[in-house]
Amino acid sequence: MKKVLITRILPDIGPRILRESGQIDLSQWPHEMPPPRDALLEQVQGMDGIVSLLTERMDGELMDAAGPQLKCISTVAVGTDNIDVNAAKQRGIMVTNTPGVLTETSADMAFALLMAAARRLPEGERYAKSGQWKTWGMTILLGQDIYGATLGIAGMGRIGAAVARRAKGFGMRILYTARNRHEDIEHETGATHVSKDELLAHSDFISVHTPLTLETRGYINAAAFEKMKPTAVLINTARGPVVDTNALYEAMKAKRIFAAALDVTDPEPLPADHPLYTLDNVLIVPHLASASVATRNRMAEIAASNMVAAMRGDEPPNRVG
Repeated sequence: MKKVLITRILPDIGPRILRESGQIDLSQWPHEMPPPRDALLEQVQGMDGIVSLLTERMDGELMDAAGPQLKCISTVAVGTDNIDVNAAKQRGIMVTNTPGVLTETSADMAFALLMAAARRLPEGERYAKSGQWKTWGMTILLGQDIYGATLGIAGMGRIGAAVARRAKGFGMRILYTARNRHEDIEHETGATHVSKDELLAHSDFISVHTPLTLETRGYINAAAFEKMKPTAVLINTARGPVVDTNALYEAMKAKRIFAAALDVTDPEPLPADHPLYTLDNVLIVPHLASASVATRNRMAEIAASNMVAAMRGDEPPNRVG
């Protein structure tokens, strides 16, 4: 029997697939909060496989704590920035992810945040509930139009492309940044490949979809905010550190741009006393991009299936390293 650890609570389908494989002795961290580092280092000892979430740092220290028999780390996510893939490669450890399944759900969330921030829906709800709603008025809680506006997409991967398709339905002009042109997406949506500076200067909405790398950390910083329109809306459903949190707060406080909507933050979770929460023009939700029943079940299913294949000695279907 192969020993496998699940580092967090997953939808039932994930553990069930692992148990029903008939070849896995399964352990699982039973608490809602992530395991403390020292507890995690103890839990991984002797494991042949680890099914992890983005909340757990999978580095060389942890891999060595597990032991030389560790063969696979299966992350329940698309991104692998919590895993030292090079360290895994050096130790002969396979790394797998859950690609594709998050695309449409995450694009839905990005567009939901875009619309909510543009039309000031959270502010409107608070306005009504607090008793301030006394009458209909021509100047109450005016927002920004979406139809016909310019959307800038920073990072034209699967999710960025799905957001572009939604934007086309709203008659939006679409700009995007990427290392390479994506002529198929351009043909399908009418998107135009531009420089970062052009995207910042001309976009009414900027939706961030870059992976977190050394190059993209702080991609949206103080200098970037200075280049944006004062009516611009920033949406981040990628990774929190892609946006400089301090620069974001200063920009929002000074009303350099119209609004920001964040599904991810830096740090994450954002402490309840963080000053960003005091600003009406900032919408923050707790990393919900993939939070639909169907998508989370499918993520757990894929991660478990990757692990079962690795434990059998087969090539996992979604290996990234």
